[in-house]
Amino acid sequence: MLQERIEGKWIDCFARVFSRCKVQAGEEVAILSETQSRSINRELAELALLRLGAKPFHLMIPTPPQAAPVPVRSTGASDAIQGGEAVIKGLAAAGFVVDCTVEGLLHAPELPRILGGGARVLMVSNEHPEALERLEPDAALEAKVKAGMRRFRAAGNLRVTSKAGTDLVVNLSGAVVGGGWGTVSRPGLISHWPGGLCLCFPAAGAVNGALVLDRGDVNLTFKRYADQPIALTIEDDYVTRIEGEGVDADLMRAYFEAWQDRDAYATSHLGWGMNPAARWDAMTMYGKNDFNGTELRAFAGNFLYSTGANEVAGRHTIGHFDLPLRGCTVTLDDEVVVLDGQLQGDLA
Repeated sequence: MLQERIEGKWIDCFARVFSRCKVQAGEEVAILSETQSRSINRELAELALLRLGAKPFHLMIPTPPQAAPVPVRSTGASDAIQGGEAVIKGLAAAGFVVDCTVEGLLHAPELPRILGGGARVLMVSNEHPEALERLEPDAALEAKVKAGMRRFRAAGNLRVTSKAGTDLVVNLSGAVVGGGWGTVSRPGLISHWPGGLCLCFPAAGAVNGALVLDRGDVNLTFKRYADQPIALTIEDDYVTRIEGEGVDADLMRAYFEAWQDRDAYATSHLGWGMNPAARWDAMTMYGKNDFNGTELRAFAGNFLYSTGANEVAGRHTIGHFDLPLRGCTVTLDDEVVVLDGQLQGDLA
């Protein structure tokens, strides 16, 4: 069991990451957390900011009552702020926001107003600091993610295939392309640490085909490797059929059904992992309390398909699956960027 105590090396690590986020001496920095946040990350953020000469202040909110019909995990759609005007204005007024909420602000409804105020937001994933230290971002990762994003933006269609049976086509017209390398230095943007993703939020009705989770692919909502294949049929963004035998398929059907929300079945975002330091097998090394799973979203060459909230398509829900798949081939128009799970060309 990993211990949660202040380590000098973790203060050093947080300080280096915040320096890459252009935190300046004298800058007012908001540390957003909730009562159920991992307290050590909140404390490390404060100590690192003080070391840099910044002026940190805490906004800690009581974790809201449970409103969902099932446990909520790893959504990136924190409901901690609850639309609170004072909190939104305080975050928007800060130059830099360290997001230590449990689920993160990536898909939170308040995020556009926070970014619109000029804040830049770094979502520190709810990981044990040991994982954050191991996946400290660097300039090389930033350059490769930006190269992948340029190719994504220039493409009209994305296709994903695999030997397991995946054959998914995405019309990229109207899609919003994003990416993250673990730091953020420009006002009005959000990134997350660990980082290493090129992704897009497709427009409504853009995603069709079959997505097949093979043995060893990952359901990060459950923090579980699939033991048997699961085939999802996707029509105009929505999962319409779930085929498969065994516990993995049964768990997925049950979780989808529990939301009683059609949008929980819809495409949120999709893309591929870029981080060579992230490992597919890392989940075997951690207890579930120590592990949020951002690393497995980012391991190099995975294809990540997610269901749930998609602001571009006008859908808001906290029902969510993140599904990193191995061994896929990803093609942008006629260019292969991932071949059988391996990044190609200058993205490798």
